[in-house]
Amino acid sequence: MSYKLGYCTLRWKNPDLEAGLEALAAVGWDGWEGRLPLNWMGTPSRIKRICDNTGMPLAVLTANGTPDSRDPENIESNKRRMDFAAEVGCDAFMYMNGRKPDDRAVTDDDVKAAAEGAEMWAEYAGQMGLELSYHIHTNLLVDSIEHWKLYMANLDKAKLCIDVSHAQLWGYDPVDSLKDFASQLNYVHLQDWASTSRREDGFYDPVWTQVGLGKDIDFVAIKGALDDIGFDRWVTACPGQPLPGGDDPISEAKRSAGMIAFLKGIGY
Repeated sequence: MSYKLGYCTLRWKNPDLEAGLEALAAVGWDGWEGRLPLNWMGTPSRIKRICDNTGMPLAVLTANGTPDSRDPENIESNKRRMDFAAEVGCDAFMYMNGRKPDDRAVTDDDVKAAAEGAEMWAEYAGQMGLELSYHIHTNLLVDSIEHWKLYMANLDKAKLCIDVSHAQLWGYDPVDSLKDFASQLNYVHLQDWASTSRREDGFYDPVWTQVGLGKDIDFVAIKGALDDIGFDRWVTACPGQPLPGGDDPISEAKRSAGMIAFLKGIGY
């Protein structure tokens, strides 16, 4: 089966949004993942109008901050982002973990407490019919297969975004991870690297590239796993390393044509 393919606008800063989305639509993307501040996007009705004009729905809006933190300002500001996402009609609201403690190793209790915070956010979002999606990511609080499994075991309402590149960096075959967490999966990130290394302190340090240009991640097998589990939600691709002078939305959109050609060429 084919999938709704989104583009991750992670580097867009104060863009001419309508022009950027028109450029993404022109190369074949079905929608977008947004990370912009609310004061740049404006009202939900404005964003819905832009999305309708371009034929590019806002599939997923991301948090600004993490539910790991119980800071009241962080919680309230992200409730407003959840309000916005629900009113626009996003498929999910994505978040990540925060940083590890500076002076000690991460404990199981840290992981359980972080999951508790996510469930609080998910409870709020669920009142509006909005799902949360936890984006796995290396170098943050949850940074191993064991802690990922522990975190997911402590989630009920909050769901999961598997970024296949980060799963593979942890040594968890993306195909296996998609199948193992199928019941909690509501979003997928495709990301690729040209090379990867790990520092002595454990920090993962890949050199990101456009999806399909690397040699280590089997995107055909990943597509097969998604088919096998009957996944029918958004699949979003992330751009590679920034190019000096070529990171404005129009340039990024044009460069992304190679990614979508690759993905559609293998059945996505």
